[in-house]
Amino acid sequence: MAGQPGGPDRQIAGLPNCQPEGGSVIDSNEVVKLAAEAAATVKPSYLAILDLRGLCTFTDHFLIASASSARQVRAIAEKIEEQLARAKVRMSHREGMGEAQWILLDYHDLVVHIFADQTREFYDLERLWGDAPRQRLIG
Repeated sequence: MAGQPGGPDRQIAGLPNCQPEGGSVIDSNEVVKLAAEAAATVKPSYLAILDLRGLCTFTDHFLIASASSARQVRAIAEKIEEQLARAKVRMSHREGMGEAQWILLDYHDLVVHIFADQTREFYDLERLWGDAPRQRLIG
């Protein structure tokens, strides 16, 4: 089914959602780098990348960020969306913008989790995905 992990749109050079319209394929490593750089401009209290390749089939990376206020959580999400839209990386799904305690941005090959600080500590995705190589950028 189109739009689903493993669906027909996931077959474009192995990196379907990283293909700008009318352009060349952007590697998933470049997509996570662009997203991390955008998030860092808003000064999150925590920022890390989990490399999930080989551990799951639905994405290559998690980008996990947290901030001290809902306003800052939203700002991080907006910066990432703007940066990836400029690179013409298509978003598959977004949720959580209302309360901004946990915003999820799904780009298929990259899933971004942006938390309020206490919410990140409670859910502790890094522990749940403890086998994944982690690159802590901030915090």
